[in-house]
Parts: sequence; C-alpha cells; structure tokens
Amino acid sequence: MSLDQDICYQALKTRDARFDGRFFTAVTSTGIFCRPICPATTPKRENCEFYPSASAALNAGFRPCLRCRPETAPDSGAWLGSEAVVKRALRLIEEGALDDDKKLTDLCDRLGVGERHLRRLFQRYLGAAPKQIAQTRRLMFAKHLLCQTDASITEIASACGFNSQRRFNDAYKSAFDLNPSQERKKGGTGTRADKAIILRFAYRPPYDWEGLLGFFEARSLTPIEWVTQGCYHRRIALGGHHGLVKISHEPDKNRIKAEITGLPVCHLRDISRRIRRLFDVDADPQAIAHDLSHDPALVALIEKHPGLRLPGAWDGFEIAVRAIIGQQISVKGARTICIRFIDRIASGVFPTPQEVIDTDLDGLGLTQRRIDTLKNLAENWTGLDVARPVEETIKSLCDLPGIGPWTAHYIVMRALSEPDIYPVADLGLIRGLEKLNLPAGKKDLEERSQMWRPWRAYGALYLWSLG
Repeated sequence: MSLDQDICYQALKTRDARFDGRFFTAVTSTGIFCRPICPATTPKRENCEFYPSASAALNAGFRPCLRCRPETAPDSGAWLGSEAVVKRALRLIEEGALDDDKKLTDLCDRLGVGERHLRRLFQRYLGAAPKQIAQTRRLMFAKHLLCQTDASITEIASACGFNSQRRFNDAYKSAFDLNPSQERKKGGTGTRADKAIILRFAYRPPYDWEGLLGFFEARSLTPIEWVTQGCYHRRIALGGHHGLVKISHEPDKNRIKAEITGLPVCHLRDISRRIRRLFDVDADPQAIAHDLSHDPALVALIEKHPGLRLPGAWDGFEIAVRAIIGQQISVKGARTICIRFIDRIASGVFPTPQEVIDTDLDGLGLTQRRIDTLKNLAENWTGLDVARPVEETIKSLCDLPGIGPWTAHYIVMRALSEPDIYPVADLGLIRGLEKLNLPAGKKDLEERSQMWRPWRAYGALYLWSLG
C-alpha cells in the first residue's frame, strides 16, 4: 500500500489519533517502530521509515515500541472496502486459518484464488506475506495478553494458536528480542479466578459511543444483554463455559474497556474478535466521512454524529433470528417478541439452532410463516462462511423460504460487518429521505446510495439517525 511520506510524518509530529493503526513509523536510529500517537520525542524526518502494517515493520528488522505498544493499535481498515479478497483472507486468519501447521494452500482453496495472487495482494496492501501477517497478529495478541493479564504463558501460547510453548517462545524471541517470561516481568496487569480479565481496544477518533450504545439499548434482550450506567453487558457461552462481558468507554484514552468473567483464557482471541466487530473499533471515521460527504444530504448528519459506528453482532445466528422476527414490525415490537423467545427457551444466553428446532414457538406473537422460517433457518444453519464473496452469501440466504433481500442484506451488514451492504428498500431509510425533502422511492434510494460507496452501511445508519 502506498503511503504519503509527508502526511505520515505530519501525523506523527502532531500525534494525530485519526491515523492510529493506518501506518507505523520505524526509527532507523533506534531500531524500533511506533504508532503515530507515541508520546516519545518525535524523531528526525531522515530517521523515519513508514510501513502499512506491524508485520512489514517487524520483517524489516524493527522492534515494537514499549511506550506506545503497537500491539494495541486499531486494525487497519481504510482499504477494506476496495479489496474483498484481502478482507476475506484477513477474517479467516483471525479465525485461525493460518495457525500452526495450517497451510496457505488450504486458505487459498477456501478463497478460490491462487497462492501467488494472494501473496501479491498482501504485499501490495499490507507490505508482508499472508503467513507473516498471521504470525505477527498472533504474536501481537500474545504480547497484549502478557502485558494485560496474568494468564500463564502456556495458556497464552495455546490461546494464540501455537501448538507448543517451545514454538511460541522461539517465535516470540525472534520477533521481539525478548522471551515471554521477560515480557511478563515488566508487569501484567490482569487478574484471574473470580476477578475479571481486562482487555482494552483502541479506536480512531471520533467515536460515537452514545449513538452506538443507544442502538444496542433500544434492541437489548434482557436478561442476556442490557445497557446500564453507560456500559454494555452481555451473557455469553463458548465451549461449554458461561460468562459475562462488560464493555465501557474510556474516551480520554480513545479506547473501550472489556471486563470478562467466567471464561477461560483459551477463548480470549475469539472474544476479542467478536468485541472488535460488535463495537466497530477498527473503522476509519476520517475516510468514511470523507467519502460519504460526496452526498450533500449527509454532510449535516455527519457533522451532527461524528464517528458513527456500524453495530456489529456477537453471533451470526442470533442476528439472523432477530432479523426474521423483525420483518415488517417496529424495533420495539421485535424486541418484545425476541425477549419472549429467549424466555421460552431459558438457556441463559441466546438460543442455539438446535434449541430453536426443539422448542415450541407457538404463542409468542409470531405468525406461522415466521415460525416456519425460523425452524428452517435453524435446520439449515451452518454459519456464515467469510471465505465466500458477500454476494454468494446473500443469495444463499435468499434461497431459504421466508428470507428476502431486506432480511439477507441486514444479516450480512450486521453479522459480517460489511461496510458496503445495507437493507435494500428499507422503510426507515425511505422515511429518512422524506425528512430531508428528497425523492424517496425505492429506486431513488438505490441511486443515491451509489454516492456512499464503499460505505453504504454507514450512509444508511446516518439516515436511520433521523428517527
């Protein structure tokens, strides 16, 4: 990915948090690389090299700064809308597709691309090969856990996808010139047992926390999720373990804080991935606002709600169920029926496909057609394969009886955090156009949304913000 050297250096000098994670500065005189927000004295311009990813900086022989901690930077997302193959590959890597002993050829087969082509794309956009990106991400998350929790090194190695502690130690030493135990001696700050494990996730400001929290609160499904005192809470189940996640905002640090109780360390990478998407922490609000401003009708809304985020999903099946229940009824009505649905099954967390299959759904306020659709969805649910092109996923959803384009697009927008997908012909969006005194037919909405690419989901959210 081409980086404008002058812009990068200016962002470094001003410690501009909007560029956090979009590039990393390697300092040739010290051999370390930093985030743009690093509090250290700004190095001379001639001593700076700029890299599009932490992997590229590591591969060039630089080590991460101990002050700004590059492993805590938001992920790079400015280009995600422009290269679908790289985006899908990164999501598979996040899910462990290139963990120890897993082959690049298998990843390429899932993506339907050649190995050489994928290497070329990764080099172009991230400055490093797929295996290098995967290794760096695992090691950076391990560094995050070593510094923020007191989980054992063995637990962290396993949680980060390493088959043996010895292999983990060797990789860590090679990357950071420290072994994990030396890193740990600097002081982990997390806790165990009855206390919460605490993780923090940086974002690029601005961040519309109130808007995102309001979205979740209006749709919250007590007793499995709720919003209180400016915090989001959720009961979860992973691998047979039940736990609680609490998310709060630390605006002075441009980050959110997650307190996790009841879950073992082995699930932390999965939990981290879900939180990042649920709260859209890797979005690039500067790029989104710039592109959406091509539509004059959105300019005032962007100024009113800077840093608006796309609400993600904890689980794809949950969003699919909620989208079906919410067909052609109000948000309040859908929430009421969803709570009845959860109370009927009473598992303490959102129901699984098998629980939906096994439960009588009569008497909840659902039509027989909705019940049939939910049962059919549960019987055919195999998850949403992020390796598939999004258009194929939408088509496969629409092939299920009772699911049309609106529902399929909404599921994909929320469950896969697709920035350029929105629920077509949505009545709320059409009403939003009417409130702006704009042509408000279905065709008008589709034509106007072309100005929002590649951020049509965010454009839709701005129209929804009109109420």
